[in-house]
Amino acid sequence: MALVGCDPASTEPSPDTPSPTAPATTAPAPSPTEEEPAETKAVPNFVGMGLQSAQDAAQEEGFYSLKSHDSAGRGRMQAFDRNWKVCSQNVAAGKVVSTDTTLDFGAVKLEETCPTSDQKAPEAAGGKMPDLTGESVKAARSVLDSGTSITVTDAAGDRMVLLESNWKVCTQKPAAGTALNGQPVEFTAVKFEESC
Repeated sequence: MALVGCDPASTEPSPDTPSPTAPATTAPAPSPTEEEPAETKAVPNFVGMGLQSAQDAAQEEGFYSLKSHDSAGRGRMQAFDRNWKVCSQNVAAGKVVSTDTTLDFGAVKLEETCPTSDQKAPEAAGGKMPDLTGESVKAARSVLDSGTSITVTDAAGDRMVLLESNWKVCTQKPAAGTALNGQPVEFTAVKFEESC
């Protein structure tokens, strides 16, 4: 049987005969659409503004990655932005940065005074109990291992301690410097506007 279109002495197929192993020709893949680079702008001064107004102004300038935190170190959430004012910002006013930079506003409630610098939450160092007196119960709880049994009682009466960020620690057991080995922790607390 003779093969049509094939030279028996050649291993190359005839140009008229498609090769079953020839790679399929494909159009080049379209290049991915590149996002436009973020613009650079000078960061405005937001300190002293209401938190909601600061966020609105930042967005008007093209800064959309925004967050905030409690400057007083009490661990409160800024649930109603209009009730908070800006005390600090993580990027200094006037600094030129990309508009995709995250701006973080330190804030306190409108009726409160801004601290001279952001108050940091306490930390447990070296497995020892830190001094948590004066800290919010919420911040104190966040320092301890999540499995720690914690009892909080009202130092001024028998009220229930419900919103822990509004209560400050008056006394603690174990004492500061005690090794933490899973023992229960006890706090007495009062509301921030009260004295221990």
